[in-house]
Amino acid sequence: MTFPIARLRAEFPALALTDQGRARIYLDNPAGTQVPARVAAAVSACLLETNANLGGHFATTKLAGAVVDGAHQVMADLLGARSAREIIIGANMTTLTFHLSRSIAHDFKPGDEIIVTRMDHEGNVSPWLEIAKDKGLNVKFLSFDKETWQIEGKDLAALLSDRTRLVCLNYASNLTGSINDVKALTAIAHKAGALVYVDAVQFTPHRLVDVQDLGCDFLACSAYKFFGPHLGIVWGREALLEKLYAYKCRCSDNALPHRFETGTPQIELLAGLSATVDYFDWLGGEVGATGTRRARIAAAYRASVDHEEPLANQLIAGLQAIDGITIAGITNPNRANHRVPTVSFRHKSVAPVAISTALAAANIFVWDGHNYAYELVRQLGIPEGEGVVRIGIAHYNTQDEVGQVIAAVKAAITAHS
Repeated sequence: MTFPIARLRAEFPALALTDQGRARIYLDNPAGTQVPARVAAAVSACLLETNANLGGHFATTKLAGAVVDGAHQVMADLLGARSAREIIIGANMTTLTFHLSRSIAHDFKPGDEIIVTRMDHEGNVSPWLEIAKDKGLNVKFLSFDKETWQIEGKDLAALLSDRTRLVCLNYASNLTGSINDVKALTAIAHKAGALVYVDAVQFTPHRLVDVQDLGCDFLACSAYKFFGPHLGIVWGREALLEKLYAYKCRCSDNALPHRFETGTPQIELLAGLSATVDYFDWLGGEVGATGTRRARIAAAYRASVDHEEPLANQLIAGLQAIDGITIAGITNPNRANHRVPTVSFRHKSVAPVAISTALAAANIFVWDGHNYAYELVRQLGIPEGEGVVRIGIAHYNTQDEVGQVIAAVKAAITAHS
């Protein structure tokens, strides 16, 4: 079935907005996507109709409780969790990871080891550096292979020891777009007796997550990267969560997942989160899927990949045709299944900020800088103060938009050369 791009784009009101008569081209998606109208409507309805705190006996508090429970269940469906009890929802991935780092490392001893990667966003690096300082732990950095642009199993195996307690992995890079074989890497880490914490923030907008198949112990993602509100989500294996020490108020609920969700939840945003997963469900139906919600979600992702990969290949080929550009990441179209459609590049003489500013003047939205992939730019020898130009495709983008950004990049470089 043909990808329903026109019907899909109609779901996103922001895509129709213009500035001084010029359409907006949203290619800033790795930092945050636009949202379907149903998400905004769900947030509004929650605030207007079910606005109450939790735990009472009157109508609005019961309805608010149903919103919270529903959001946990739909995220269990999206990630393939066994139970909504395994879903922890909070302000954002970084805040949740800082919070959970205390619980995960609660019983670690001085001299125990944590492995972090040089591919990760700082949200899966700095929390572990901080808890390591607090507890006298050793941190080892796992580099990526600059030929494959991925974390290789042999390199992980070489860092593991009998003191390794935790391995923090990146599923897809927010700068190079590279996808790591998290399932294989997890198996290597588990063989050494280590827990595995996965950052799937950049993977989840583009590919279906299956936490049971991956075998990892924790997996984090961000709703606002996959067309939802500003929330972070961490899945954790229930047997592990039951045993973890919870940093919480004394009188707070000790049941899962609430023992790890401090304070009053952002109930209206949880309503928006459920509507976000409903959007994936709707898209699955639009491409002909039936069956369970999980099956329809899986179909939505498959159709999205089929739409996004040619756009990424078009973008990469167009950038490579511009003299002086170097792309940081996989460029071989035969390896398109090893990357998400996030493409970062530098020009030999024109600064990233000059290019991104020129694109902004053309109403094309992209990012420049290190994009919090701090260790990644260091490994590549890229000046941290400059970084790269980052262009991120989502499944609502089009071939025409990709063509426009290629032309705008070429014009920006010509103007500054």
